[in-house]
Order: sequence, then structure tokens, then C-alpha cells
Amino acid sequence: MRVLILGGNGFIGAAVARALAARGHSVVALARDTEIAARRQPDIDWVKADIAQLSRPEDWRPLLQGIDAVVNCAGVLQDGPRDDVTAVQFNAMNALYQVASPRLVVQISARTDDVAADSPFFATKRRADAALRASGLAFVVLRPAIVIGRAAHGGSALLRALAAFPLVTPLVFGDSRMQFVSLDDVACAIADALSGLIPAGSDIDLAAPQTMTLAQAVARHRQWLGLPPAPVLTLPAICARIASGCADLLGRLGWRSPLRSTALEVAAGGVAGHAASSGRNLRSLDQTLAANPASIQDLWFARLYLLKPLVFGTLCLFWLLSGIIALLRFDASSAHLAAAGAPVALAYAITLVTSLADIALGIGVAVRHYAKPALASMIALSLAYLASATVLAPGLWADPLGPLVKVLPSIVLALVALAILDER
Repeated sequence: MRVLILGGNGFIGAAVARALAARGHSVVALARDTEIAARRQPDIDWVKADIAQLSRPEDWRPLLQGIDAVVNCAGVLQDGPRDDVTAVQFNAMNALYQVASPRLVVQISARTDDVAADSPFFATKRRADAALRASGLAFVVLRPAIVIGRAAHGGSALLRALAAFPLVTPLVFGDSRMQFVSLDDVACAIADALSGLIPAGSDIDLAAPQTMTLAQAVARHRQWLGLPPAPVLTLPAICARIASGCADLLGRLGWRSPLRSTALEVAAGGVAGHAASSGRNLRSLDQTLAANPASIQDLWFARLYLLKPLVFGTLCLFWLLSGIIALLRFDASSAHLAAAGAPVALAYAITLVTSLADIALGIGVAVRHYAKPALASMIALSLAYLASATVLAPGLWADPLGPLVKVLPSIVLALVALAILDER
């Protein structure tokens, strides 16, 4: 069977693509960014497209040529500079349903009648599910609980980061009830839907019967990482509101934090109540973790995921303040160059340009779309500062707390930021 996977570069989509290819299916994976994914999975046919732009039935027809089934793993948690919840989760799907016949459509959805039901994420999922049922297509709807796999993304990555927190485990909504499902079991259910083992017209919850609190789930992950038990530090609900407010603000800058308001609203209400009568033997969280033993790389990831906002925030503030302070102390800043023999006008010009460049890069690293070129420019500009200052004012190296020595750790931090920038 030739299968088109929507969101083929995502957390679920990538695993489904691998699983279906291993079962002998011919897989076509559609994603917005395909360059890295195509190198990782060269046996899959990759199609680069933005689902948000596929809003008309005629947009889908060329993509469906030779396709026997469509698996929709695409989803958007909240609106952002590159994300439109309604466009991806309803408009594009509604257009697809109009031209998908006679193909089978497997829809990865969610429980849309529970907590946060009126949020755009769940509202558009609900509308898309209803449109699929009304389309006359052969379909299977799968509603997974919190998905746990060998890799991690979003909420599962946050669980690992909280588990790696030193000394204590800070939690809001620690008593919220959670259900989980293995990523492998989700991929297996999709394969069974394609083969007919799950009959068309089915609408199935995918959740292991084991239910635990958020605090227990984090403790299980902490044990999985090989860390000793840590006491839970219960934080007031206002901390969640502050965190989600900051995360939503960062979302406007293109950062997809798992702490955004929709995710926090879901966490507050819990992810439980999934039917356990699907007839499928689904692995519990404990079984899933046991089947995927953690390595030191998992511990590195968890700790770096926790430190990532601090790394980028520090670089942003360092470069902003560097430029602003240089402008506020303009004469003193330019005096170093003038003392080295540079003409006063040239010293003023260099100070002005470099100060504005520092501010621009500090702002640039805060915007997700510009973060990578901003980080590369920070490194290049820092090296240029060191080289030019070494020639013009070599005596600055003698000051252990001077401007040249301080540049070195900022270069290292920018290199670390570049290393952990990519989300997929």
C-alpha cells in the first residue's frame, strides 16, 4: 500500500513513517521541513509542503496521485508566526476530505470533549473529526493519550526535563491524573487500521489502563534516568499562569514551548478518562520505559532541555546589555580605540556600529526564525572583536575581567545554543 503521511517529520509522524516502511508499505511523508528528515530516512519519499497552504481541494489532488491511504499526524498546539491552528487542523483537512475518496483516512486526533475543549487546538480537531465522519470516506480515528517513545518532544520532553531537575522536583498540578500510550503502540494501531484489522468507521481511544498522577509520572522518569528520588516542591497555581504567559509570549516569537497556555490548561485538568476497552494490549508507562532503557545521552537531553531557555535568555541579555551599555558610555567605550591610535571619528563610528550590531543580535536570537543566523553572527562578530582588539589594543588581554576575556565564554555559550537549537 502506498501511504501519504501528513506531518511526517513530527514526533508521531516520523515514528509512523519508519514503522510502515518496515512493514513493507511504500511511504510518502509530507512535511514543511524535509532536508534533514530526508537524510535520516532516505528510504521514504519526502514531499515538502505547508499544510496550512493546502486549503482548496485542488491543492491536494497532485499529492494524492497513486496514494492508497492517508495518515494525518499533523497538528498545531497554538497559533504562532509559522503556525495556524485552524488552517492546519480544519481548513486543510476539510479540503482533503473532498477529494480523498476512495482512499482510507486514518486521523490522529485527541479527546476533544474534556479539558480545554474550547481551545482552538481541540475545537478544530473536533470540527475536523465531524467533517471526516460526514464525508462518506472510509476512516479510522485514533485518540492517543500522552504519547511516550524512545525520542521525546513537547510534553514528553518536559516530563524528562522535570525529572532531571536537581535536588527537588518543582511541580504545579502534581496531583493531576495522567494516562499514557507507547509511541510504538500508536504506530501499530495505524498499521492495523491500514491492513483492515481495525475496521473502517472505528473511533478508538489509545491509552494504557494504568493511570497515575503527574508527580508519579515524573518520578518514574527520574528513576528511568538513573537519578535518586527527589522530594516534590509543590508550587502555587500562579506559577503556572506566569510560566504559560511567558511561554505564550515566546510563542509569538516562534518558540514552541510545552508550557504554553493550552498545554498548561490540559495539565491542570489531567489527561485521563480514556476508554480502556479498545481491545488492544497497550503497554503502560512503566513497560514503555523499561523497553527503552535510558542512556547518558537521555540524561544530557533532559538537562539541556531544562537549560535551553536559560542559555538563550542569557545570550539575549548579554548582547543587548553589551550594546546598550556601550551606547550609554559612548565616550568611554570609544576611548579604547582612540587610545590605540585610531582617529576619533573612526573610533566613534566603530563604537556606534558595533553597539547597534550587539543590540540587533540580542534581539535576533530571541526570535526563533532568526536565532540560527544570529548565533552564527554572534560567533563571527566575537572573533572579529578579538582579532581587531588584539591588533589595536593588545593590552586589554592583561585585564582578567576585561572586555576581551569576557567574550570567550559568550562564544562557547553561542556554540552550545547552536548545538541545541533544532527541535527535530
